[in-house]
Amino acid sequence: MSGFYAGSLFEEPSSIDRGRLAARLADLASRNIFIGGSSWKYPGWLDQIYTRSRYTVRGRFSQKLFEATCLREYAETFPTVCGDFAFYQFPTEEFWEKLFAQVPDGFRFAFKAPEQITCSIFPKHARYGPQAGETNAEFLNAEMLKQMFLRPLWRHRTKTALVIFEFGTFGKRSFEDLGQFLDRLDPFLTALPPDFRYSVEVRNPEFLQPDYFACLRGHGIAHVYNAWSRMPELREQIAIPDSLTADFTVSRALLRAGRSYEEAVATFAPYTEVKDPNPETRDALRVLIERSKEEQRMAFLFVNNRLEGNAPGTIIELVD
Repeated sequence: MSGFYAGSLFEEPSSIDRGRLAARLADLASRNIFIGGSSWKYPGWLDQIYTRSRYTVRGRFSQKLFEATCLREYAETFPTVCGDFAFYQFPTEEFWEKLFAQVPDGFRFAFKAPEQITCSIFPKHARYGPQAGETNAEFLNAEMLKQMFLRPLWRHRTKTALVIFEFGTFGKRSFEDLGQFLDRLDPFLTALPPDFRYSVEVRNPEFLQPDYFACLRGHGIAHVYNAWSRMPELREQIAIPDSLTADFTVSRALLRAGRSYEEAVATFAPYTEVKDPNPETRDALRVLIERSKEEQRMAFLFVNNRLEGNAPGTIIELVD
């Protein structure tokens, strides 16, 4: 009875034309333009991207089964995803093996580098334990990154499109100005092995200056055009001269400007529908898509549920 799922005769029809969406995304991926979500384990996408009966055990939805296996079904529609989970850990080789085994050869991951590498001062939060509020001695430790993160990933590099270095907003305790940050960033980027693509995401608007872009360009590393609560709108970042710093483009559409993460979660969870359309960000993403087509430039565009309320719905609007 392989391929048969209990309850499949009475499956609720998908509210999204998955076949059409998958075909549109596959066509773009054939031109090296990869569009996907930020993570994938969202029960709110059931009856949209996910088939409920695949995750039903003894007549009930199994959260455990869903989280363990839904990536397979996600990859039937989307050609890429951003693995935000990697920000919080150094995954083991066994973890990577299980993850990559769930996706086809043409699928591409982007992974955020662990915060142990990109966090200069640990936030004052209970999950950091005794490190909370303390300076991170391993900040931009290239050797740690290579041995604990990139080495286990190396055998999966054909499915690893990108490693993203996401830097939270730096206060004066971390860096007085952009120059001090670049003094740390430049030697770190120099030490990175050439086996992967890399990109940098900053959340200090004042860092979007010629010296920052020149540093990234000197290493062939992409600036992440990021829609986030306290960053300039995407269209403003795209318009900055020389902001395109690599032979590929990266964008992460995360939050509407002025909206906090906590407010977005409270407004949009469980992410079943688009509740707050953001035409400005959509238009900016379309600009990146069209520019990538015209210049035959590889692009990776990731949309978060917390931008409008439902990433699949946002992506449908983009590709239609």
